[in-house]
Amino acid sequence: MRRRAMRPLLVESRPARLAVAAAVLAATAGLTVTFVSSGGKGTADAATTLDEFVPIQDVAPNVRTPRPSGGASTGRFTVDCGTNRGGKFSPDNPVAQPGIKNGAEHVHDFVGNLAITATSSDPDLAASGTTCRNGDRSSYFWPVVRIDRNVRSDDQVRQALTRTQPEVACPRVRDRLPAVPAGVRTSVERRLADLNKLEAVAGQRMAASRGRIDADLNNQVLGWLRSRRAALINGISASIGSRADGLVSLADCDVSYDGMHAAMPGAWHAASVAAIPVANPQVHCPTVRGRLPGVPAQAVAEVNRGLDELDRQTSAANERLVTAGSQGRDFVENAIIGPLRAKRTAVLDRIATTIGRFGARPKGLESLAGCALNQSPAGPPPTGAPSSAPASSAALPDPQGPNQELPGNTGGIVRPAKVLIEYRGNAVSKVVPMPRFLRELTGDAKPTSRGPANARATWTCSGFADRLADRYPICPPGSQVQRVQDFPGCWDGRNIDSANHRSHVAFADRTTGACPAGFTAIPQLRITISYDIPRDVQLKGQYALDSFPEENHNPLSDHNDFINVNSTRTMQRIAACLNAGRVCR
Repeated sequence: MRRRAMRPLLVESRPARLAVAAAVLAATAGLTVTFVSSGGKGTADAATTLDEFVPIQDVAPNVRTPRPSGGASTGRFTVDCGTNRGGKFSPDNPVAQPGIKNGAEHVHDFVGNLAITATSSDPDLAASGTTCRNGDRSSYFWPVVRIDRNVRSDDQVRQALTRTQPEVACPRVRDRLPAVPAGVRTSVERRLADLNKLEAVAGQRMAASRGRIDADLNNQVLGWLRSRRAALINGISASIGSRADGLVSLADCDVSYDGMHAAMPGAWHAASVAAIPVANPQVHCPTVRGRLPGVPAQAVAEVNRGLDELDRQTSAANERLVTAGSQGRDFVENAIIGPLRAKRTAVLDRIATTIGRFGARPKGLESLAGCALNQSPAGPPPTGAPSSAPASSAALPDPQGPNQELPGNTGGIVRPAKVLIEYRGNAVSKVVPMPRFLRELTGDAKPTSRGPANARATWTCSGFADRLADRYPICPPGSQVQRVQDFPGCWDGRNIDSANHRSHVAFADRTTGACPAGFTAIPQLRITISYDIPRDVQLKGQYALDSFPEENHNPLSDHNDFINVNSTRTMQRIAACLNAGRVCR
């Protein structure tokens, strides 16, 4: 299935949208940002407009740090995971859009975990290599920044929107299931069919906003859909048992404006880059989980071991693609894809044999052995397997060329000059260790299409730590462009994820530093990303964030995502450091 996002009204002028967002941020987060006119739209072919840029000196100081109390945890623990010099780029978002290939429609920098993709399981993450010097296998990722002097104008975006029908897109629960015992297969199939019906109804309701973006309608439809999907998914989990825990991560859906891509001719550089090999490919294999028949109870445990092994094989292949660098297609086929096919064939045969030992042996599993780069190979479902869900909209193209370009997100990627990852304490209490595999996100990739309630101002310049802007900063000579992204520092004490990917964690009070009632302080993650961007590029408004098409590089759409794969021992060490008030690495 597929994904995405939206906006209020038909595409207001950019200054109007930012003013509304600033008002919301001021009311909800205590920010006081001064906006200064930068002289209109700028050039018609700039990636952004000059209205979206602000000299950092013209932003009033607005960062407030609560005063620590006697019981505070005042330490700081830093992790060096590099700046993605190895080039792990991907348009997947394994936190906000698990299971959806190219779900972000924009490219992320990834540091830390080397194997992670949209479909990685927790055991896959735990077995991965990492770029972090202390062995931290956590995944930290954020949208890239690009310099582009030749992107489409705002008029093209508005015109494309008027011809676009927004669609609802959801993760495919079927593709993430463990082995389904034969005794509950019928009830699971019924709930899967109900999930498809809900998505279809939600899609019909979105027809009312054809040609425009209505954040209120989007949130109403998606909230309705999320609650009903969560109930069905919880029912599936209860039927299957503990192996299905965590499926609630698949409850949240989104609104997709993919149609805008096709309606913006010349909006990206496909013609100039299509012949260039993709810089860091990704292996995609046919799903097996969603194509098995009901599994005899005696075979469930062994089949699950086989399914987990298939996942680990794919993750290991993806990790090797990152670490091997640019070796050419022949190397990839002979050293990675060919051996992967052979390993998958053996495991699939073992799964079929195990099922056949206690029931009818499924036919056709061998057709699912072949994998490919940067596409999702499809094989016919094996005999006796359930049918697939209805076909979704066509997949977006994979990132193209050395600049990893996608529709609407073009130009050279600016590699960070520095990435500072630090865990911080709480102003009023000690912290408890984060649970392993905790998912967190900060900011909102879709403040236009979903409203700015979760958006956060992140932009500043080195030397101006007392202020954050929700516009792209223009920095003084010698100062770096920076993004400062704070994650929630409070946890509900039970869940590692939630249906909306937010409600299991919370931000501490901006004034007091206290966690909300029912939440406990955990190490609070802050990621500061610094860039050396030429000042003339800043003054001309020629650098911008990758974004969803309807966000049109909105600086307020900045966001960051994280999965904690620190070992239990390391996370305990982090918490002890913070609680003791030390500075550690």
